[in-house]
Amino acid sequence: MRIPVPGAEALAATVTVPDGVPAAVLVLWPALGVPAGYYAPFCAELAARGVATVAVDLRGQGESGPPADRRSTHGYHALAARDFPAVTAAARARFGPDVPLFLLGHSIGGQAAVLAAAREPKAVDGLVLVASGTVDFRGFTGIARLRVLASTQLLALIATLWGYWPGHRLGFGGRQPARLMRDWARLGRTGRFAPAGADLDYEQALAAVSLPVLAVSLPGDHLAPASAVDRLVAKLPAAQVERRHHTPANGESADHVRWARSGGGIAELITGWLAGR
Repeated sequence: MRIPVPGAEALAATVTVPDGVPAAVLVLWPALGVPAGYYAPFCAELAARGVATVAVDLRGQGESGPPADRRSTHGYHALAARDFPAVTAAARARFGPDVPLFLLGHSIGGQAAVLAAAREPKAVDGLVLVASGTVDFRGFTGIARLRVLASTQLLALIATLWGYWPGHRLGFGGRQPARLMRDWARLGRTGRFAPAGADLDYEQALAAVSLPVLAVSLPGDHLAPASAVDRLVAKLPAAQVERRHHTPANGESADHVRWARSGGGIAELITGWLAGR
């Protein structure tokens, strides 16, 4: 799908459907620098269990343009207020109003998903977060606290000086707008979602979200350990949160990114949870 976005370039999404009418549709938002196509094996696992997916390339990633450069100005707020609503509306139109629709966020995709849900909680039926925690350094333990604080601030500084984050050259996160990296670093430093250009208090809006939420952490994930996932869902005190710490089996990966290449166990966990909704 090419999804029109008011005031911006269209976004690209890959739709994976099961045989027959899907039990639900998951709008999948990837991690930083990860193209939507990377999740194809995971989406196939969901389809085999009767669940459709709309896997979206984040702006500037994969087939969604334009690539981040010194003119790019989007950050968390544009994702939550502009891109997510356009994709959610397109997915509703594609599958109809009777198929339950959930946002599925991985890593930074999950962070942006909770902000989008805080803006328009009635637009979706719930949230699924996989390997998605806050980068607030207080959500980490030991030396990892200092590493996360230092690395988030350094990345934002480099992005500001360079004009964008050159992750394709430096080996982390792909090309990203400086504003997004500064929003990310502010979360790491302060523990609060306060993106540039915000037109509402996101922290206050998050506290009022009452949607069902499934939050899944992985034992081999050093970028979003269980403590960081807990810290993110703690921002949703009114939500119906189910926390699961998933231990992969049968050769599946527990890595922050590679789980998506062998996600049968997580697909089973998600579809079981969806059945209860």
